[in-house]
Amino acid sequence: MSRRHRAEKREILPDPKFGDLVLSKFINNLMLCGKKAKAESIVYSAIDILESKASNENKKSDGDEEGESEGGDAIMMKSAGLRLFHDALKNVKPKLEVRSRRVGGATYQVPQEVRSERALALAMRWIIGAARKRGEKTMIDRVANELFEAANERGSAVKKKEDTHKMADANKAFAHFRW
Repeated sequence: MSRRHRAEKREILPDPKFGDLVLSKFINNLMLCGKKAKAESIVYSAIDILESKASNENKKSDGDEEGESEGGDAIMMKSAGLRLFHDALKNVKPKLEVRSRRVGGATYQVPQEVRSERALALAMRWIIGAARKRGEKTMIDRVANELFEAANERGSAVKKKEDTHKMADANKAFAHFRW
């Protein structure tokens, strides 16, 4: 690791279908061996599946419509699948994590707050990792089902977040070692 200066942040272009930067980062994280078109098709198909699941949920609830409280993006208004994608990321983002700190020959797990950029990166990594471990036949189904479960606060990625929070809570006695 270079000691001279921090690495420059690369500018990421928004995805072509929705114009969303976060979705573009998710596609890039899902991509293997430079196959971006394949990763895009997987994510867009998964969002279509999420939209169909969201419409099925709306039909079951028969008219219980919630107003858009977040407001803002017209893109979010367009797609229920994209809204579920953002809800899933929000539910998986950790607020605390533990970091190892060596003090006087002993190593302590010190709880720290997570920066927003790192929280987003961890959430994406956990969702993709959980999707890859699922048992469905295609990656499209795996990603769609993991995102749907994360949006409903279930699934492996949400469990990973809860385990991280439990570990931080268990080690809060060492919070005074924070640097």
